[in-house]
Amino acid sequence: MSSILEIKNLEKTYFGESENLTILKDLNLNLEEGTKCVIIGKSGSGKSTLLNIIGGLDYASSGSVYFDGMEISSMSEDALTSFRQKSLGLIFQFHYLLKDFTALENIFLPAYMAGLSKKEAMERARQLLCDVDLESRADHLPSQLSGGERQRVAVARSLINDPKIILADEPTGNLDPANAKRISDLLFDMTDRYGKTLILVTHDMNIAKKGDVKYYLKKGSLVEAKK
Repeated sequence: MSSILEIKNLEKTYFGESENLTILKDLNLNLEEGTKCVIIGKSGSGKSTLLNIIGGLDYASSGSVYFDGMEISSMSEDALTSFRQKSLGLIFQFHYLLKDFTALENIFLPAYMAGLSKKEAMERARQLLCDVDLESRADHLPSQLSGGERQRVAVARSLINDPKIILADEPTGNLDPANAKRISDLLFDMTDRYGKTLILVTHDMNIAKKGDVKYYLKKGSLVEAKK
């Protein structure tokens, strides 16, 4: 397996008028393609900041992030947009579904906007909706779905553009324990089925156990958890 993500000596500091706050410091990570990586950390430890930097949504103060050998910080805005659209699948604690569109349309739209034909995008969306066992809810709006169902739609949506890597930021943090287990099981099953690399951040140790590799984010750096 080849390396899909390499982070070298990453630092993120927020500069304020009275003081500076360093969130990430001397952080390193190397992931092979297909790895399911779980990052565990307390609230405020910098987990979301790290995912945002990997996803090109935020910039590091220093250090480098390489995706498939290309340094993200050296990409133009257009290249970054294309990278996020085609290479990344994003799942958040809140589903961020478009409220005026059905479950099927929410999955379909990212592929159609990325240039896929309407027919192919719709076929792909229907298949993913079946994969998450929601074909009977295709025409329902987000307001007509349960919290767990909305997050299952979000999982399907993250896969619609056939990304190489899925970034999941506390995807079960807003769910009850039963739905949290169902969503985490589904996420690991789907990334396995489609051969994706997964980086999932959580504070839930039950979910953390599912990862191929596990890291604690402590004092700004990643420490690999012992098996």
